[in-house]
Amino acid sequence: MALFLFKRLLQAAVVMFVISIISFSIQDNLGDPLREMLGQSVSEAERHEMREQMGLNDPFLVQYGRFISKALQGDLGTSYFFKEPALDVILNKLPATLELVLGASIIIILLSVPLGVYSAIKPHSVLTKMIMGFSIIGISIPVFLTAILLIYLFAIELGMLPSYGRGELVHIWGSWSTGFLTKDGLLHLLLPCVSLASIMLPLFIRLIRAEMVEALHTEYVKFAWAKGLGKYRIWFMHALKNTMLPVVTVGGVQIGTMVAYTILTESVFQWPGMGFMFLEAVNRVDTPLIVAYLIVVGAIFVITNTIVDLVYGLIDPTVNLVGGKK
Repeated sequence: MALFLFKRLLQAAVVMFVISIISFSIQDNLGDPLREMLGQSVSEAERHEMREQMGLNDPFLVQYGRFISKALQGDLGTSYFFKEPALDVILNKLPATLELVLGASIIIILLSVPLGVYSAIKPHSVLTKMIMGFSIIGISIPVFLTAILLIYLFAIELGMLPSYGRGELVHIWGSWSTGFLTKDGLLHLLLPCVSLASIMLPLFIRLIRAEMVEALHTEYVKFAWAKGLGKYRIWFMHALKNTMLPVVTVGGVQIGTMVAYTILTESVFQWPGMGFMFLEAVNRVDTPLIVAYLIVVGAIFVITNTIVDLVYGLIDPTVNLVGGKK
């Protein structure tokens, strides 16, 4: 386990190094940040002096070396717009985004497991055909279109749910506030979470169904039937347990993907999270905030993948964490 952790940390450091180079190198292609900061009324001489003070005229390697040196100390730069450390701005927005991802994950887990298992157990039923049909439609429709349709139906036509914002929040700790503990907050969460879950839910239903069908045809399941075990025990204690291995692996990767997808969902619902902040940063050419966002999202991918590898080994003891299957 210790050797595995060491290797994973080494791999994570290499991945983060690559992400930092890519993130930092694109900042020159995003536009001139001084145009947004100073406007058009500033003379070219003053603009040049400002660039010198900010180090924007230095060679790329000099700028990157200065950036990475500060990054190792937890300083990812200062936002041009907020006039605060970029990492602090992101951490203030992080609870809203994680709340959205958590709500979507709960919806995915509660629906994908029973629907996927039922589709595998009853492959020829009418309900299974309806589930598979809806899953194809769900995969085909973009997240932002689903969000717009939900707003039109439930907010505009029926007037049942709010169409934007986080609603009433409860302060928990530090900058962390949540809408999970208030009725108004839960109502505001419903449409964004359903929208975010819509792209992942069909994927998980089809994945669980496919793995469950394969598990139901394995020898140990046939042996369990021969022993006369109950059908629910065979389905949920034997088949479903082994079905969850690839589901956990894919699920861990998809958590990072959902964080990235929140850009679209937060934009449509004006959700004050990291994704909405990122789009505003792009419009303002707030390059320190953009670079910091990309690095934080990259770190979320790396951390979730490492945790998935550990959980994978705990679920299946036959997995050798260092060298694969025993």
